[in-house]
Amino acid sequence: MDGISTILWDVGGVLLTNGWDRQQRDAVLARFGLDQADFERRHAEVDQAWEKDEIGTDEYLRHTVFFEPRSFTQAEFLGAMREESAVLPDSGIGILRQLSASEEYVLATVNNESRAMNEYRLTKFGLLDDFDAFFSSCYLGLRKPDRKIYQVALDVLQRDPEQVAFIDDRAENVAAAASLGIHAIRYEGSAQLAGELTRLGVSLSPGRFRGLMAREA
Repeated sequence: MDGISTILWDVGGVLLTNGWDRQQRDAVLARFGLDQADFERRHAEVDQAWEKDEIGTDEYLRHTVFFEPRSFTQAEFLGAMREESAVLPDSGIGILRQLSASEEYVLATVNNESRAMNEYRLTKFGLLDDFDAFFSSCYLGLRKPDRKIYQVALDVLQRDPEQVAFIDDRAENVAAAASLGIHAIRYEGSAQLAGELTRLGVSLSPGRFRGLMAREA
């Protein structure tokens, strides 16, 4: 098979705002009046295990927030976490949806996310309809930039690296994918992404993707 047949996508920082990075955590902690330094220390102790689905959301929240009585519930706190998600300004989601509608390419996620946040975001923003496969840390027990997560995607999809493009906003994740021979693109906005994909021979209709950006579930 010649040319790009498969495009792998990060979600937070490319399509949506990040799910539970520092900016989102700070906003929710301020809302509930929690100590940021204490939370960040506790978060660092369990974050990787949570994103790899080695612990569930209840255990994550017990360790980070509900280790003592609170005036709010776990459900309220998790709801506030989820409310921080939105379509990214200058999102690549319009490009994704044009490619999805064309049915010319295999489209899959490769992202670091806990199960609770990942499945909420995929459903909330209608991404289940856009992707063919989901190589998320919570399903594989692997996190970017570990090269194994990209290799699993190649193996499962039965693709050679030169047939695959990968899009991510973080340099270390792009570098890891590129080290396997994947065409790795660091996301810097929708116009830049359209240009990079076109350079790789991916078929796009100029300007059309902008009208597809706002669709939500």
